[in-house]
Amino acid sequence: MNGETLNYRDPSTVRKAGMAALNKALGPVGTVYFMRQFVTGSGDYTAERHQWLDQYSMDEIINEVQELDKAYLQKEAAAKI
Repeated sequence: MNGETLNYRDPSTVRKAGMAALNKALGPVGTVYFMRQFVTGSGDYTAERHQWLDQYSMDEIINEVQELDKAYLQKEAAAKI
């Protein structure tokens, strides 16, 4: 791609040029972090969420969050001593 005209209608060429530009600007690790932002998950999150969330009432969820928060605050207070 060194000064040559790109065929922007060819997805492979565009992808190659884009990856080269990312690599040049971000380096290999930065390119990977950038690309990971666009990877989509798999499965049906809504259906899966119901499988584990429907077994709890709202009161149970609130109580669990409050207990975790209390434990965290106690741990933080103990660390300051």
